Amino acid sequence: MREMSVMSDVSTVVVPESVRFKAACPDCRGRFELAAGAIRLAVGASRRTTFYSFTCPECGAAVRKPAGERIVELLTGGGVRTLRLHSGV
Repeated sequence: MREMSVMSDVSTVVVPESVRFKAACPDCRGRFELAAGAIRLAVGASRRTTFYSFTCPECGAAVRKPAGERIVELLTGGGVRTLRLHSGV
């Protein structure tokens, strides 16, 4: 009988801590770069419930912005923590 080795289909993506995203605050109009750990991504069932958020490092405002498919792809690929929102259906 021959042994078979099984490889997992799950791959681990290693993201360097140096990954940074350009962002801007609508309140103070500051422009800055944020590390992946400073951003949160929420993915909902619609465009309306898919967004990313962060705290402005300049004025402390809580910022929430819509995230289209491309933004979601960039943020998740860059190691941003993602929360999947489910409807109560």
